Amino acid sequence: MGVERNTPKASPKKRPTTTLQFLFDLDSKSHGNSHFGNGGKRSSLDSEKEELLSVITYCTLGFTFTDPSESPSQQELKRVKLTKLLSFVKSTKKPIHDQILSPLVSMLAANLFRPLSPSSYPSVICDLADEEDTSNPAPAWPHLQIVYDILFQLVHNTDAKALRDHIDHSFLHNLLSLFQSEDPREREILKNVYHKIYSKFTFYRSFMRKTMNDAFLQYVFETERHYGIGDLLEIWGSIINGFTIPIKEEHKIFLMRVLIPLHKPKGLQVYHRQLAYCVSQFVQKEPVLGEIVVRGILKYWPITNCQKEVLLVGELEELVEILDPEQFRKLALPLCTQITRCLNSWNSQVSERALYVLNNEQFMKMAGEATPDAFLVIVEGMEKNLKWHWSKSVRQLTETLKMMLEEMAPGLYSMSVINLELRESAAQQQEIERREKWRKIEMVAGQNQNQNQNQFIQPPH
Repeated sequence: MGVERNTPKASPKKRPTTTLQFLFDLDSKSHGNSHFGNGGKRSSLDSEKEELLSVITYCTLGFTFTDPSESPSQQELKRVKLTKLLSFVKSTKKPIHDQILSPLVSMLAANLFRPLSPSSYPSVICDLADEEDTSNPAPAWPHLQIVYDILFQLVHNTDAKALRDHIDHSFLHNLLSLFQSEDPREREILKNVYHKIYSKFTFYRSFMRKTMNDAFLQYVFETERHYGIGDLLEIWGSIINGFTIPIKEEHKIFLMRVLIPLHKPKGLQVYHRQLAYCVSQFVQKEPVLGEIVVRGILKYWPITNCQKEVLLVGELEELVEILDPEQFRKLALPLCTQITRCLNSWNSQVSERALYVLNNEQFMKMAGEATPDAFLVIVEGMEKNLKWHWSKSVRQLTETLKMMLEEMAPGLYSMSVINLELRESAAQQQEIERREKWRKIEMVAGQNQNQNQNQFIQPPH
């Protein structure tokens, strides 16, 4: 029994010392190994960072693609390195460290912000509707395309606050100036990048709207040369689409002072589709703005530009569909007067476009209900076309319109014809009286001339 009691007591006394020593040794080994592992990770991260910095530094080197001395192999190497950077920005899950972010944005700026090539058509003020006729492809596009993709992915994947110190007002201003590039591919991808920045960098929205407005105003009132007006208006279309009701006064001022004057330049046909969309968005959100828009378009109506007239007639037709009846009553007379002028245009395209508007039965009913004077103006214009217009198709369309009006409102039409006849007879009477006055003036002038001649004739001696 004594051995049985002493044996269990002896073994616990020896184990603690051995076990503690073992644990101390194990702990020291584990600490040593962990230090070695962290160092390995750090060195791996440092080498990756250095490699990225090296790639960024190389990509800062610019190639014109027009200089014969440039090496094609170096150009290809830069393209490969840019592709590698794009893959890094796309795939990274963690926030990019500032030591990488700062030189990366500087590299993007060095590639993008460059002097644009001179215009291929210096004597033409950007009034060609076909962009392919005026496009001047950027020679460095193989690199620029990847640079734009890197910027887009960087904005998309990085927190806006982290980029705030790197993408500042100066960067945005330089980015906006690139919309003057003649290359439509560059403007298309730039539009996506700029809109992405606007949607994500909420603290820059006011500044970006102001700088875009400045570009519009400079185009309208100074240069009338800018290849990116349509692209900027597309951005504005999505911005206006997100406006809440009631619309802020700041945005109404933009409509009146920027969008409406954009109907003035001769290059309207290049960006009219985007402009009409922006304007219609305003009127749909607040129909009370319809009167301001219609009167503004009538104010900037062209005199000799038939292409612009066709576009503006179509825009007025779309606006009339969303106008309030009360507003249409106010606008019926000036609106019908201008459309009737287009109806009597010697350009068949303008005349036919106006006839298509007037052939709308709903439009004519609203015009007749608004004021008889508007109906009378249209009837007068139709009668002129039937008598004097040179185009057979225009006369046929006018005859069809006349038949529709006679069936739709026979009383109002007959009254308008009677008033027209009275006005014509009164005009003829005024013309007769005017000619009679001139005949009397000429007769008196002839008598005075004879008397003066007699006074200066000296009798012979």
